[in-house]
Amino acid sequence: MKFSEFKLNSDGHVTVVVQDYKTDEVLMVAYMNEEAYNKTIETGTMTYYSRSRDELWIKGLTSGHYQYVKSLIVDCDKDTLLAKVEQVGAACHTGNRSCFFTEIYNGMEK
Repeated sequence: MKFSEFKLNSDGHVTVVVQDYKTDEVLMVAYMNEEAYNKTIETGTMTYYSRSRDELWIKGLTSGHYQYVKSLIVDCDKDTLLAKVEQVGAACHTGNRSCFFTEIYNGMEK
């Protein structure tokens, strides 16, 4: 699928939800611009656009915690990608496996 087919946010990015391909655990959420998307397809290594640094970000380049693409799936609105990846090490910059580790509500515990 071409990047031009996605419905982009106001910054020209597509949102990417990242899951472990074996467990379906949600690891993180990031963004891609066209260059990041094309590089991900070309290399098989997740590449994002860092909004805070205003540059491409190859996940794992500095930490060694790479994400290898197993599949990319677009949602029905074509505005979000689901990336299923093989995660090496931690996905979160805090050192946690997932960025989603702080529970704020659990209605199942009653």
